[in-house]
Amino acid sequence: MKKLVLLSLTFVLVLAVGCNQKKSSPDSLQNIELNDSLKNIILERDNQINDMMATMNEIQDGFNEINEAESRVNLIKGNERINKSRQIKEDIRFIADRMQQNRALIKKLQDQLKNSNFRGSEMKKVISNMLKQLDEKDQQLQQLRAELEAKNIHIAELDETIEGLNTNVNNLQSENAQKAETINSQDVQLNTAWYVYGTKKELKDQRILVDGKVLQSSFNKNYFMKIDIRVTKEIKLYSKSVKLLTTHPSGSYQLVTDENKQYVLQITTPQLFWSTSKYLVVLVK
Repeated sequence: MKKLVLLSLTFVLVLAVGCNQKKSSPDSLQNIELNDSLKNIILERDNQINDMMATMNEIQDGFNEINEAESRVNLIKGNERINKSRQIKEDIRFIADRMQQNRALIKKLQDQLKNSNFRGSEMKKVISNMLKQLDEKDQQLQQLRAELEAKNIHIAELDETIEGLNTNVNNLQSENAQKAETINSQDVQLNTAWYVYGTKKELKDQRILVDGKVLQSSFNKNYFMKIDIRVTKEIKLYSKSVKLLTTHPSGSYQLVTDENKQYVLQITTPQLFWSTSKYLVVLVK
């Protein structure tokens, strides 16, 4: 469980660093609006983190209780197990029930991660570690059955428990793999954006600009360039005169010039920049 705690702490630290922001001047209305947007993002993430941490603590408590029950069984040695088979049955039944609860809590944690805005790899490692612990408990129960049978002690509840564990662990691992694939697919979609720059004639020809309005009709999506917003944070516009036609928060980007005096769009806060639109249209001359 120490590994789980360390991973949990790492998870919190990663988020804390990721949420770090620059100080803005309170005298600027734009900076105030930017600060409010960032505060809302941070508050939402804090609530999501608190919910996931609460679930993780429940799972950790469950593993602690399972370990205690296993210790009680292991303390009964040799022939004592024949006389204390009833106690063993009760402990095994308790272990089975608590492991079932932990499976449900792990599924809940997976759903919380899926529905959150956080896509950190540390949380995925935590869930993977929990699944490994369930698998280890399954192996320990199978070893216990072998030891009891060596003493001619057969407990039907133990067979049912192990059979249920094998089925549920396999189902959970399969479900986890499917969820991971879904999350990865959603992650790609959430971080995909499209941009285009062109003259007024070029944009009109592609119906991107119609009657002075941008992206208001059926436009040619194939004319846009697809990017990953986590990777592409600088877009060269190859023009000395540019104008953004789509709306993006002013504090999330800046226009700078290169050595040829041509503009380059630098996206300083990607999540905020693309929050209003996943399409970027730039008019150039």
